[in-house]
Amino acid sequence: MSAISLESTVGSLVAERPSRARVLERWSIDYCCGGKKPLSVVCQEKGLDSDALVRDLLLNDAEAVSEEGWADYTMETLADHIVSTHHAYLREELPRLSRMAQRLVGAHASRHPELLEVQSVFEDLREELEMHMYKEEQILFPLCRALQLSDALPLSHCGSVNNPIRVMEHEHDSAGRALERLRTLTGGYTPPTDACNTYLVFLASLAEFEADMHLHIHKENNILFPKAIERERELAQRQ
Repeated sequence: MSAISLESTVGSLVAERPSRARVLERWSIDYCCGGKKPLSVVCQEKGLDSDALVRDLLLNDAEAVSEEGWADYTMETLADHIVSTHHAYLREELPRLSRMAQRLVGAHASRHPELLEVQSVFEDLREELEMHMYKEEQILFPLCRALQLSDALPLSHCGSVNNPIRVMEHEHDSAGRALERLRTLTGGYTPPTDACNTYLVFLASLAEFEADMHLHIHKENNILFPKAIERERELAQRQ
């Protein structure tokens, strides 16, 4: 069992052992958009018991049997994995959640007016994510593959890979704020006492959507993007 340092960033902790994501989710810690923050800073900001959190993480490490080693994936494999897993999930789930939100607003907004903002926040997020996926699949991910497969810096209209990465990270931050707002508006995805089955399924699906987004962004911000930046640096040094 490896030691856990409070000075380690939360993103690096999950990159090292992906099952730690479940622990951080339970503690409501953002390891994707906030992945560059040291564990000590996160605990201080959120008023968390750092000793108890470390014990929880170590217990998870001891119980973990097998995990996907995303940090060991090549950029090409990781990009393909993100598209086939997380992008495919979003393309199916985003329209499904939109349809449910529309039904709920029609049936329950008079008693639960917060649903109007839930729908508005979600639709804005959906639009942003659909464009975000397009830019990743058409621009950034092909550049990551080219960096991996080339022995020289590939030509790109983007210039350095840092440029599209900065845009994607900015959009990840925006998505993180939207997810946080959805969680707040729904009381942590807690159904009201008069919730119908659609309402229950919608909130449970939103919770799953949030968890998948956190893991999705983590794989990009804390694993794929640093790999691309480091590979570009290596190729630049050869020239």
